[in-house]
Amino acid sequence: MALVIPTADLSVTRRGDIRALLDAAFAGGFDDDDWDHCLGGLHFLVEERGALIAHASVVQRGFFHRDRAWRCGYVEAVAVHPAWRGQGFAAAVLDAAESVVDRAYDLGALSASESGRGLYVSRGWLPWQGRTAVLAPTGLTPTPEDDDSTYVRFVPGGPSFDRDGTLACDWRNGDVW
Repeated sequence: MALVIPTADLSVTRRGDIRALLDAAFAGGFDDDDWDHCLGGLHFLVEERGALIAHASVVQRGFFHRDRAWRCGYVEAVAVHPAWRGQGFAAAVLDAAESVVDRAYDLGALSASESGRGLYVSRGWLPWQGRTAVLAPTGLTPTPEDDDSTYVRFVPGGPSFDRDGTLACDWRNGDVW
């Protein structure tokens, strides 16, 4: 079972442990912008024998679809320490993260790497079939490079979305999706 801790309640030590886990799990592919993206929401953690071995976070983002703004629970920094992979720990942090998305947001979204797509699809996440965009400082800007990596989770009893339409996210530094 995953611990759930808001960013505001993370000690300096715990933040350092999370960052170290993410650096190890992403083998150098996790930068300061990625770190910033996973802060400000809820963190889902799994520990074994006193060591942090799995993490995911959900942060609130503004999404735009069909001329309306939507509250999105954006899943970030899903990671399992390399020594602990294949034992269900990603599922543990995602179970907790998805529960929050389903109860608190209009929809869930994430950007999946090629290696992670199978995990998300097996859990019911759907690839966005339409175009993606970002509401950038210069206005609505297409993000065709993200069309194939954007996955969504429709919440039970939530609004319906046209998966063939354009889905736009709010602006942020680094990767916008």
